[in-house]
Order: sequence, then structure tokens, then C-alpha cells
Amino acid sequence: MRDDRLVEMRVFKAVVDTGGFTAAAHLLGVSQPFVSQAVTNLERRLGVKLLHRSTRTQRLTSEGESFLVSSNRIMEEIEQAEAQIKSPEPTGDLRVTAPLGFGMDQVVPSLPAFMVAYPKITVHLSLSDAMANLLQDNFDVAIRMGRLQDSSLMARKLCNLQRIVVASPRYIEKHGQPVTPQGLARHNCLRWEGPLDHLNRWPFMINNRRQELPVEGNFHSADGTTLFQLCMAGVGIMRLAEHLALPAIRSGALVPLLADYQAQDDTAIHVLYMRERQLVPRIRAFVDYTVEVFRNPPWVA
Repeated sequence: MRDDRLVEMRVFKAVVDTGGFTAAAHLLGVSQPFVSQAVTNLERRLGVKLLHRSTRTQRLTSEGESFLVSSNRIMEEIEQAEAQIKSPEPTGDLRVTAPLGFGMDQVVPSLPAFMVAYPKITVHLSLSDAMANLLQDNFDVAIRMGRLQDSSLMARKLCNLQRIVVASPRYIEKHGQPVTPQGLARHNCLRWEGPLDHLNRWPFMINNRRQELPVEGNFHSADGTTLFQLCMAGVGIMRLAEHLALPAIRSGALVPLLADYQAQDDTAIHVLYMRERQLVPRIRAFVDYTVEVFRNPPWVA
């Protein structure tokens, strides 16, 4: 039974990659009418326009952009499947996204050993506190901190996530320190903005009950590393993830505050990937490796 879907997908991808029907025909070694007909058949079968055509250029429609992401992934998986038969080792490009602070502090130091173990995998790492969409942004794996929202993704827990209220000795010397959680109202607290602004409600155990108190301050950022640097510089008080807080506390760079009121977080750090890609060897290798690295978190004494 003949199935032209992969042929049409490859032709469509070639048109986009080369910028035109004639260039795609040269790349694929076929005629220009064949390329044009293949794209027309694909659009007719899907019932949507994938390309806005003009005499000189082709521009992707929104449906075309979405289909291109899927096409790239499918073609890559075909190549990966063939490569896996030829070689027992995981191979190919691995695209990973992680939060900036955790990425720089923990993910980057863990990569050299992974790359020694899997020398045929090429790692592309993107660090950002923005929430990436694995499908639309073309990532294989995401490391995320906090509560999970996207149930369509597969997730494996790396470790628990606990945050600690801290300030630098410089800040305490100048402004003192709160004795109770309510005392934070008289202090400058470093605040998240954007999608993570829910972290500006700090949980405490008060009279044996968990309560969340909103905090205020004169510096806001969507970048956790920036907030951490300002906390270290004595600008304000921060509720900081343990992977940064505990080493800084042990070195004396930061001081824990309100320890008697600390609430246990019910969040964790996870590694996520798309359900349909869980058996891709390079993804499975990275996920298994990362789970093992953080099974016993390096920052916990």
C-alpha cells in the first residue's frame, strides 16, 4: 500500500528550508512541478493552507508553522530510528530547557559526565525562567521547579523543592530582621513578577496552621538569578530555593530567617518530556541520568 504522507512532509520541509519550490526541487533532485503538486496534495488532504504563495516568496501560515514543528520532529525521529539500528549508542541532537538559576547552579555542572557517557549526543541547553512549550519551542526535555500544570507531559520527580527565607548579613546589620512572619511587612522583600508572581505569597506555620502572607518590596524581576544576586548584595529578603540557599547559609553569605515558622513545601523538581517520545534513546538516556544525579540532591549536607 502506497503512502505518500512522508514524501509530502519531506517536500514541504524542503520548501521551507530552502525558501522556494525551485530550490527545494534542486535539493531533492526532482522537478519543480512535482514539488508544487506534493505541497498542493498535502494542503488538500489536511484541509488548510500551509504556505502563503507569491511570485517570489513563500510564507508559512500559522497552520504551516505548527505542521513544520511536527514535521521536523517526525523526520528527526525517523533519522534517529535508523541511526539507532546502525549504532547501539544513543545519538542525535538533544534539546533541553531548564530554569536559569537551577540550570547554572546544578544542570550545567552535571553535563560533563553525561557527555562523556554519551559522546554521540549533541546537547543544546536553553536556560530561562520563562515556561517553554516543548512542542512549539522544539524541546525534547524540560526541567521544571514547582507544581506541574501540563498533564499531557510525562514527568519524573528529581527531588523535593524547599524554599527558605534568607537575607544577607549586610541587610540584617542595616535593617534588622523580622521576629515573626507578620514583621516582614516592615521589610523590603524581593519579588517575582510575571508568571511566577504567585511565589510572592510566602507560606508559614502560624499557630499550627499553614498561612500564606503576601510580601512587598521595591524590586521585582522575572529572573530568579537576579533576585538571588540582589539578596546576596543586601538589597532585600528573599524566599530562596534550597539548592542556592543551603550552600550560601553554610558559607555565611546568607542567614536563614523565621526558621521556627518555616512551612514545608509540597512542591518538587521534575524532568518532563512528551509522552510519545519516551522511548527515544537520547531522551531516555538523559532522563535516567538526571534522575540518578538528583536522587540524593548535591546541595543537601
